[in-house]
Amino acid sequence: MKNLISLITVVLLWMGVHCTNASQLQSSVIIIVRHAEKSDAGDGLAPAGDARANAYVDYFKHFTVNSNAIHFDYLFAAKDSRESKRPRLTIKPLSKALGLVINTDFKDDEYAALAQELHAGRYSNKNILVCWHHGKIPKLLAALGADPHKLLPDGRWPEDVFGWVVSLEYDQKGNLNAKVEDENLMPGDAANPPPQPAT
Repeated sequence: MKNLISLITVVLLWMGVHCTNASQLQSSVIIIVRHAEKSDAGDGLAPAGDARANAYVDYFKHFTVNSNAIHFDYLFAAKDSRESKRPRLTIKPLSKALGLVINTDFKDDEYAALAQELHAGRYSNKNILVCWHHGKIPKLLAALGADPHKLLPDGRWPEDVFGWVVSLEYDQKGNLNAKVEDENLMPGDAANPPPQPAT
């Protein structure tokens, strides 16, 4: 029953945002990643997570979508909590390298409020990177007009996967093209390839 309620929530989020808000994002790209590998204890990153966070500097400085170079205008990460500072720590090195402040105004479960913020007109023609907790990424995708069941296995981000990157590309009319790819950034990333889109 809990899974059914979660599925209904995601579908309603996707339907509502897809119908009313998606057109407000135009000529924009939103990139979504999960925070890097977590430590066995505490609220920080494991050594592998620190390595991924540092590797993101070069990775995202040369990031492309459909062969077009992406230069980020905004960085967002889930707000620090007593349990985790990992989203912010994951993109902290990139923030320093790009000279961009990380917006941490939104808690992990405030994905709908984050989506509403990103649908504001000032984010049109902008490129945005979001680092979040994996459990809420499907609902964030739905709130941004994407269908998580078409992007993620069973509509969920797997617990043991840290190396996927989701691209949400909005064209001039607000139409959305969404895809998930393997970063192939760290050893072991290729062992968990994302699902292939249905043909």
